[in-house]
Amino acid sequence: MKWGMVIDLKRCIGCYGCQLSCKAEHGTPPGVFFARVLKCEEGEYPSVRQVFLPVLCNHCEDAPCVDTCPTGASFKWADGTVDVDHDKCVGCRTCMMACPYGQRYYNDGDAHYFPKGTTAYEEKMVVRHQRNVVMKCNFCRDRVQAGKLPACVANCPTTARIFGDLDDPLSEVSRLIKDRGGFPLHPELGTKPSVYYLPP
Repeated sequence: MKWGMVIDLKRCIGCYGCQLSCKAEHGTPPGVFFARVLKCEEGEYPSVRQVFLPVLCNHCEDAPCVDTCPTGASFKWADGTVDVDHDKCVGCRTCMMACPYGQRYYNDGDAHYFPKGTTAYEEKMVVRHQRNVVMKCNFCRDRVQAGKLPACVANCPTTARIFGDLDDPLSEVSRLIKDRGGFPLHPELGTKPSVYYLPP
């Protein structure tokens, strides 16, 4: 069993549904988004188009963040999910520097760079999170253990995200990667990500 995700770039419309549902599910502090949508433009006038790239923790098989953590706070579950034990994290941020995808956040607890402050929902939810520790996506582990899909997958209106077992050759994620030429981001880094993209 190895959990993984496939994101269909042909289906993604850049609606931010994944980003917002993730934010609501985890109640992360202001500025912390475990799931993000990057937008860019390509081409030249008059043939210009917007390209959307949803990103999240890649839950790498050879995760540099796990290898460099001095306290063992960054670790992998048996199902391949990379996670952080906040009780062991000392906030040194070594894992943040090691992550080649920039998918970790430091919760310093102070949203001083947001002039309007926090929303009422954020104030209620943020207190659940420990301060001065590193935070990241964990494939919505609690939801998955309860038999649900990760929030970003369950709330994608175009079903651009598919979640499943990469070790099962008959699973939908495995078949999509094989049939449509799924690819990870920066395979040259040798981290063996568990998040794949289908070409647009």
